[in-house]
Amino acid sequence: MSETPVKQQNTAAFYGQAVASFAVAMAATAIGIFRLNADAWVRAFLGIAVLYLVTSAFTLAKVIRDRQEAANRVYNPFEKL
Repeated sequence: MSETPVKQQNTAAFYGQAVASFAVAMAATAIGIFRLNADAWVRAFLGIAVLYLVTSAFTLAKVIRDRQEAANRVYNPFEKL
């Protein structure tokens, strides 16, 4: 009997919650930086730092996911490439 791995799928509610949470966090951070009592260059620096942090977090999550999927993949010598 072959053991095929079951691919887990997220529910629509979980996906919606993740998107909403990300949007709220980004909006709150943007409002906080915009209303900060500091020079414009300080606010611009903080805005760029937040964008860099978000992009690096997405990249890290993708790398971790790809590494985990590669470790769980079963090698099949007759699989089409």
